[in-house]
Amino acid sequence: MTTLLPTSTVGSLPKPAWLAKPEVLWSPWELEGDVLVEGKHDALRSAVQEQERRGLDIISDGEQTRQHFVTTFIENLDGVDFENRETVRIRNRYDASVPTVVGAVSRRGPVFVEDAAFLRAQTDRPIKWALPGPMTMIDTLSDRYYGSREKLAWEFATILNDEARELEAAGVDIIQFDEPAFNVFFDEMKDWGIAALERAAEGLRAETAVHICYGYGIKANTDWKATLGSEWRQYEESFPLLQRSSIDIVSLESHHSNVPIDLVELVRGKKVMLGALDVASERIETPEEVADTLRRALQFVDADKLIPSSNCGMAPLPRRVAFDKVSALTAGAALLREELAD
Repeated sequence: MTTLLPTSTVGSLPKPAWLAKPEVLWSPWELEGDVLVEGKHDALRSAVQEQERRGLDIISDGEQTRQHFVTTFIENLDGVDFENRETVRIRNRYDASVPTVVGAVSRRGPVFVEDAAFLRAQTDRPIKWALPGPMTMIDTLSDRYYGSREKLAWEFATILNDEARELEAAGVDIIQFDEPAFNVFFDEMKDWGIAALERAAEGLRAETAVHICYGYGIKANTDWKATLGSEWRQYEESFPLLQRSSIDIVSLESHHSNVPIDLVELVRGKKVMLGALDVASERIETPEEVADTLRRALQFVDADKLIPSSNCGMAPLPRRVAFDKVSALTAGAALLREELAD
């Protein structure tokens, strides 16, 4: 990747209304059977074209073929019962009905590899694919088999590594693990969470990223953020450990947050995927605002290691808003690129 300040988005993009109900997180599919399979690929193809048109350098699937960033992967595993559901507290923030682990977990076969190969065929630009991280997976389940969050996380890490290796073989350039749980369960993260993440990424030649955010712009998350005070210093717990880890890229929420920008110093030497788009607001940033967010980060990360991005996924936003934000991101990065060239 030779482009200075290569732009990307973190995860989800809004789906077209004919595929899933708009502006609803984890909305059910509007199609069924073979028509759904075709519709997902049509949506993915459209998302790629729109990302390229808006100037993104690193292209993702926008999670067009997935209903949920965690459970869509889990649905393809043995040992998990989706009929026998329980209500659990997700990241100590909100209650959700989740499937139950009832036996040894294993992967039936490749989960996202076919979709990733389809994505690879749509663009010549670098592509990124997101997988749920081990700790976030166990926080999205009820366990009635292992009796140990750590043991289950290690099982998931091995399964994720198998999937990641096949994604790499399908042409994926960056494999991202989503670990919002790292902003909540600090003791577990230190005891085994980072190690499980490294196991998931073990042996990969593709670049690896970990995305740690404060969540989608939904009420449960914005209410939680309102309790965090004037400074959000949760990254202080994870960044020193990640700086010493084998993970290549650290993704964080920044724009319109109370994260002190100097925390980026704690991952000095790593590539930083900096969130310069607020996903909790429909207001579209100006290119100058994006450039300013990125500019402030340059005190703590070298320009050749900075990847402008979004704070989190944008699935709940109106489609026009999300893609206009993407245009602002690429325009803001271009402004800063010009400054640096001068």
